[in-house]
Amino acid sequence: MARFDRTNHVSVVALIAALVLIIPLAACTMSPSLGSTATTGPASISPTTTGSASISTATTGSTSTAKATTGAVATIAPTTTASAPDATPNATPEATPVATPATTAVPSPTSSGQIVSVYFLRNHQIVTAHRSIPLTPQVGTESLKQLIIGPNVAETNAGLTSSVPPGTTLLGLSIANKVATVNLSSEFGLNGDEQSLTERLAQVVYTLTQFPNVTKVTFQLDGKDISKIGTVGMEVNHQVSRSDYDALAPAIFVDMPAAGDTVATPIHLTGTANTFEAAFTVDIVDAAGNVLTETHAQATSGSGTRGTFDISIPYKVTKQQAGKVVVFEISPKDGSKTNQVEIPVTLTP
Repeated sequence: MARFDRTNHVSVVALIAALVLIIPLAACTMSPSLGSTATTGPASISPTTTGSASISTATTGSTSTAKATTGAVATIAPTTTASAPDATPNATPEATPVATPATTAVPSPTSSGQIVSVYFLRNHQIVTAHRSIPLTPQVGTESLKQLIIGPNVAETNAGLTSSVPPGTTLLGLSIANKVATVNLSSEFGLNGDEQSLTERLAQVVYTLTQFPNVTKVTFQLDGKDISKIGTVGMEVNHQVSRSDYDALAPAIFVDMPAAGDTVATPIHLTGTANTFEAAFTVDIVDAAGNVLTETHAQATSGSGTRGTFDISIPYKVTKQQAGKVVVFEISPKDGSKTNQVEIPVTLTP
């Protein structure tokens, strides 16, 4: 019996020893799977194009892995989220000017104010001039005040005139549903034949419709609606637009640049044209009269229909100097220059 007990005792000891060896081995066999889970979690986080982080769980399939990836998202989210707000505000202001029609010289902000257009005449045709005014929400009012003042000395020397009578004052301006109602003093309706009356109306209409929120204009004199103007009793439509005065626009109407502008290469030209097959030519001329660049351009329509154009033309000068932008149409009959308009500018390198 004693021998049997010793044998059993040895067997038990051997069994215990075997178990001691097997258990660590099993633990070692399981450990690679746990290690994979720990490394798979962070690897499953992939940034998307929107700046957020997406969590992929297709290759994990375990609750412990999902918890590991969730923790990693919390770490990288502040970095990817912070970049998104920066991009949005920058995109919005850049997109806004694109919606503005190319034929309209929209006010541009400067360090001390903003640039607006006023519309005078040259040879009884509409021509653009620019004015710098203080930053103000009443940009239409300030533009009309500048129009009433009239051309400056340099513009007068360049042949610009105005049909707005001296003594005219602006009494009020309101805008609703893209219709501007302008209230002028009675001097605006005095003197002048039908041509002069039409020109002054057109000057006001062009000046106000440069703004995207104005497409038509209605006139008042001394606070009263009018249907006729001047001693000749010229009829005035209740609401008028630029198209009502298309006959006063030159065949090639350059809205930008304006007379007296300082320009840099490439010169940006916008405006409208009604030429044969919509074609016209642009010359950039230096102070010595040399043609620096000649460009054959085309409007969106022509041959009886006024189209728009928006082009940029490079040139090269070594120093700042007087110059001009010359636009004209080549006659299909004899090849001569017709409908020529010259815009004096200052060229800069």
